[in-house]
Amino acid sequence: MAETLKVAVIAGEVSGDLLGADLIRALKTQYAGPIELVGVGGEGLEAEGLTSFFDYSELSIMGFTQVLKKLPKLIARIRQTAEGIVAAKPDVLLIIDSPDFTHRVARKVRQALPDLPVINYVCPSVWAWKEYRATAMLSYVDHVLALLPFEPEAMKRLGGPPTTFVGHRLSVDADLLAVRQKRAGRALPAKGEPRAILLLPGSRSTETTRLMEPFQDAAKAFVERNGPTRFVLPTVPRQESRIRELAATWPDNIRPEIGVGADFKWKAFAEADAAIAASGTVILELALATVPTISVYKTDWIFTMLSKRVKTWTGALPNLIADYAVVPEYFNEVVRAGSMLRWAERLSSDTIQRQAMLEGYALVQERLRTDVPPGETGARILLDVLNARRARH
Repeated sequence: MAETLKVAVIAGEVSGDLLGADLIRALKTQYAGPIELVGVGGEGLEAEGLTSFFDYSELSIMGFTQVLKKLPKLIARIRQTAEGIVAAKPDVLLIIDSPDFTHRVARKVRQALPDLPVINYVCPSVWAWKEYRATAMLSYVDHVLALLPFEPEAMKRLGGPPTTFVGHRLSVDADLLAVRQKRAGRALPAKGEPRAILLLPGSRSTETTRLMEPFQDAAKAFVERNGPTRFVLPTVPRQESRIRELAATWPDNIRPEIGVGADFKWKAFAEADAAIAASGTVILELALATVPTISVYKTDWIFTMLSKRVKTWTGALPNLIADYAVVPEYFNEVVRAGSMLRWAERLSSDTIQRQAMLEGYALVQERLRTDVPPGETGARILLDVLNARRARH
């Protein structure tokens, strides 16, 4: 049996924790010896054997104003994590997403352990803004595992570390694929029958607070023009009470069905005729599930001021993957009930707009398809980088 492989891993959010757990599971099948984990993560990585240095939910920060408020504690956690990893003397460091935290830790660890291989899972959005980060990563990242097919070329163009497209976890998610199969045989409501509109105001308190009012206005306008409508709102446990409080003031005829948990969410996805959703990963989920959607978002004031520095032409992942505008987007002051209402009407009916979007979704699904699951490819690359580094020393 091979010697114990000690892997330091840092995941700052739920999505990163799931990616990390998936890769570690694959690593256990590819590596002949035992694997020991140290670092920061959540339930997924803890199930694989990690004892997190602290509760990683502290790192779930969204918006510049929130980062500024929590900066002293964030700095302390960066130092604690770096020192803990250096003391553990791991064989390899895997950092996953959350670059404001994970990359700062990686730089400190690389200074103390210059020969430690560092793998970055989830390419930072250097193609969108702060392009200089690509070359800066050369000093502390050996290889990047990208979720999106255009990222390796973007990283090469910007002079960053070697980058491999491993695939996106959502493209092989069994629940999501099951929803897509159910929707393939589903007919739209007949004329006069109520339509089902999915409302997804985000998973963070700042998002939901900003979007619930315009969502209410859009729902009210939709019912006024189209009659009785079913509105469904899946949310996450930590936002449920806030969502219920905000929705309690909605008129009875538009009050959404609210629920938490995977079963409620996937049932809602399967039954929706169209969706209005906060910009983010959920837009890609909807595309892969073939739910026609509108993407909307309201940012905090500091990000609004800095938005001119953003280089990318769109914030919707399906648009970036397809390389054209598949999903309509509305931001800040143009998040209006009239726009959402009219798109929801067109997307929940048999229209050319709906058909065009579904064609775009098919292209997105094709471009995300990989022969090998992402975690398996990521684990293989991690071992290749580790062995190459050992061979040089």
